[in-house]
Amino acid sequence: MIKNVLLLSSLVLIASLLPCRSRAADTFGKEAAFLKKHVKTIILSEGKNGPAVLVVPAYQGRVMTSSVDGANGLSYGFVNDKFIATGKLVPHMNAFGGEDRFWIGPEGGQFALFFPPHAPFDMQHWQTPAPYDSQPFSVVSANSRQATFRKEFKLKNYHGTIFSVRVVRQVRLLSPSQVWSDLHVSPKHGVKLVGYETINKLTNIGNKKWNKSTGLLSIWILGQFNASPTTTVVVPYKQGSVSKLGKIATTDYFGKIPANRIQMKNGDIFFRADANYRSKIGVNPRRAKGVLGSYSAGTHTLTIIQLNLPKGITSYVNSLWKIQKHPFGGDVENSYNDGPNQLGTRMGNFYEVESSSPALALAPGQTAMHMHRTIHLTGNVKELDSISVAVLGVHLKQIETALPPLK
Repeated sequence: MIKNVLLLSSLVLIASLLPCRSRAADTFGKEAAFLKKHVKTIILSEGKNGPAVLVVPAYQGRVMTSSVDGANGLSYGFVNDKFIATGKLVPHMNAFGGEDRFWIGPEGGQFALFFPPHAPFDMQHWQTPAPYDSQPFSVVSANSRQATFRKEFKLKNYHGTIFSVRVVRQVRLLSPSQVWSDLHVSPKHGVKLVGYETINKLTNIGNKKWNKSTGLLSIWILGQFNASPTTTVVVPYKQGSVSKLGKIATTDYFGKIPANRIQMKNGDIFFRADANYRSKIGVNPRRAKGVLGSYSAGTHTLTIIQLNLPKGITSYVNSLWKIQKHPFGGDVENSYNDGPNQLGTRMGNFYEVESSSPALALAPGQTAMHMHRTIHLTGNVKELDSISVAVLGVHLKQIETALPPLK
């Protein structure tokens, strides 16, 4: 009973501090104008009416949103306008939004970074570390094609281990020709696109090697996008026995997901992204293919996420909120759908697509890198379909009809 009361009081606090934004997404130009009123912004672009990406140094070099068509294009990233407009920081997490943000894992477990030592794993004690929640990253360099950021700080995990780290993060706008090359697809007539990648480096600047007995870190990239009733996440997975590859997906982060919100068949996971049911899925490194995405039939937008997936490495931090039997048996690819909590409120009209690096056992001075690439494509549906088949292995119509209508 006490645990339920604490959880309820925590949800009340978070619900009051993280206002929901339920209106439709704005244009890139409107979101850029809004953000410029509140924070310094950096815009990477191909020209006035070309692909564009907006980055905010104060939000840890976060990519807030992007567009295929400059100011007039649709804004793809979820931007929590109401929260940003308050100009205030809050406990637990500052939900600015953004379609590529930098975090460090694990979140929960005996080596958690989001809970102080010996604290219960509940909302009341959950706290995103300030260096990658509310503190700015320094700008190292910036031009029309890239922006590089840097931050040094210390972290303390649930076990009590102190980590001294340096983060160097670069956001790169990709040329259309580079995007087509990365997709391994020839350019398609009638398709507009924007593509960018973040190169995230983490260095051990302490004097001790990190080890599994006292905890390891991982680079964790999370992207928030505008949800809709017609949006479905697609995660290709390697087919094979559970004994060799593990279960197809972790689906119980927040309890069982109803069958009309998730389907796993023929090498693909289909996951509803409407921000109306709080749920999360994850795929382990034995199953992952290093590519996932989503399709919004309402705007004819195909989103592709690519990540560097080191071959043969299966040790990934586990972020579940409990003491774990396998703290390094975590997921490499995740997707989260926001939705009402126990009070019927929600953080925002968004879904997330995430990726993580392996668990990092870095020696003093050693650096690890994780790449996370985001590509949005829109336009001719026939051509988008051919891209979806080539990259995700499924037709758009399969994505649209994979989940039964909600009643």
